[in-house]
Amino acid sequence: QVQLVESGGGLVQAGGSLRLSCAASGRTFSNYVMGWFRQAPGKEREFVSAISWSGVNTVAPDSLKGRFTIPRDNAKNTMYLQMNSLKPEDTAVYYCEAYLSYSNYLLRSGPHDYDYWGQGTQVTVSS
Repeated sequence: QVQLVESGGGLVQAGGSLRLSCAASGRTFSNYVMGWFRQAPGKEREFVSAISWSGVNTVAPDSLKGRFTIPRDNAKNTMYLQMNSLKPEDTAVYYCEAYLSYSNYLLRSGPHDYDYWGQGTQVTVSS
C-alpha cells in the first residue's frame, strides 16, 4: 500500500502561482510513476501530468505545457506540481495518484489506470 497526502492548495488570483505537494509513505517511492489529476465540479477527472519513477520523463496535455511542471524528489518521497499563470478554469480539486512501474516511458494518463490516490487538495483561482 502507498499512502498519498496532498497539500498546498488554496485561493490565488488569476496570473498567480501555487505549488502543490504530494507526500508518499508506505512503499519505496522511487518505484512508482506519479501523476496529478484534477476534477472541477460537475466534470470528469482530468489528467494534468505524470512523471516517471526516475524523473527523466514527464507527460502533460498540450494545453498545460509551459504553465505546469511536475518535479519529484525521491529522497524526500515527495512530488510537486508547480502551477504558474493560473487561470480561473484551473479551479478544481487536485489529486495525486501513483502506480508501480520501473519503466520511464509510456506513462499512463487515465485516472482509472492508477492504483493509489490521495484525498485531494482544493485550488481556487479568482478572476
